[in-house]
Amino acid sequence: MDPQKLERYADLIVKSGIAPQPGQGVLIIAGLDQPDFVRMVVKKCYEAGAGKVVVDWSDMEVSRLHQLHQSEEELSKVAPWEMAKLQWRVDTLPALLWLDSDDPDGMEGIDQGKRARAQMARYPLIKPLRDAMENKHQWCIAGVPGIKWAQKVFPGISAEEAVEKLWNAILSAARAEGDPLANWKEHNENVHRRCDTLNQYRFTALEYHSENGTDFRVGLIPQGIFAGASETDLSGRVFNPNIPSEEVFTSPMRGEAEGVLVATKPLSWQGSMIEDFRIRFEKGRAVEVRAAKGQKALEKMISMDEGAAFLGECALIPYDSPINNTGVLFYSTLYDENASCHVALGRGFDNCIEHYEKYSQEELRAMGINDSMIHVDFMIGTRDLDVTGITADGKRVPIFRKGAWCF
Repeated sequence: MDPQKLERYADLIVKSGIAPQPGQGVLIIAGLDQPDFVRMVVKKCYEAGAGKVVVDWSDMEVSRLHQLHQSEEELSKVAPWEMAKLQWRVDTLPALLWLDSDDPDGMEGIDQGKRARAQMARYPLIKPLRDAMENKHQWCIAGVPGIKWAQKVFPGISAEEAVEKLWNAILSAARAEGDPLANWKEHNENVHRRCDTLNQYRFTALEYHSENGTDFRVGLIPQGIFAGASETDLSGRVFNPNIPSEEVFTSPMRGEAEGVLVATKPLSWQGSMIEDFRIRFEKGRAVEVRAAKGQKALEKMISMDEGAAFLGECALIPYDSPINNTGVLFYSTLYDENASCHVALGRGFDNCIEHYEKYSQEELRAMGINDSMIHVDFMIGTRDLDVTGITADGKRVPIFRKGAWCF
């Protein structure tokens, strides 16, 4: 891959993604797949004025070995050093960057029940510290190729060729060609204008219909807003949490969802593939799930905690999006969710409430923001998807017709 292209991508991730402030720390979570690129990003962070950059290296195969060989009791523990590390993040609020290169099948075949129970045991200890950081620092998720991921996306060619092709697809999806910073300035402005248009309607519900079987209605929170692209934390720092990002999204009203959603792309959840699935909702809760592959993983996912079976996000993306038009199935939620409309099970977003900073988390939950240890996006967009907004006075406003914006 052309080093100049990678340098522009690293520049984008640092300056538009996490946007570290002078003297602020940065925490980078990265796999072992692209160490040269990680070093490039570290250098960019320091050039941007970061005070201290810490890299947490990870390896999915080692994580798999932990799951296979450690006892459930051991996996359920939160070590004192883990708590101290989280407390350090609460105290210093470093900008957080996750460079994702995970193998979509990396955890296939492990005991999902054992893994889920261990995560559920750890979560009550970790949650208060996570909540203490919510909306108080910049964060960004961006992709870099791993060999196994690349060969999943582009099978039948050499590892080197697959990685090169995946780099090209990642850079294209991230609007990193040409002048990436200028591209994202324009993109952010366009997305924010679309959010402003939707927010003027104050919709109380959305309805979804497509010929594949999606027939669904979800309630919206009266104080809720649509958001997208760049965000602003409670200290006024602007950042882009996802690179790429094509979505306009909101968090729906917990407990108000009826009907069936049919997934249109495979989902890689915690290293296991879930394919050809549908979910039926009653009174807001997922009450029936069916998958041609990954049925047990899907069942575990919606039972992780009380909020896992409820929706936390509804995102609108036209079917003719830049990512969908590449024709590439990434087997990565970061990319595939930005190809077309999606929803997410689990945790909702506090900042999808207007003036959310004025409310406690308890008040936000009471308004209808769902809480959960998971937030899992799955794609429902089709070329014939219709989405209709319902206003407080019952007016039906076309938002999408045949997979495209109506305005």
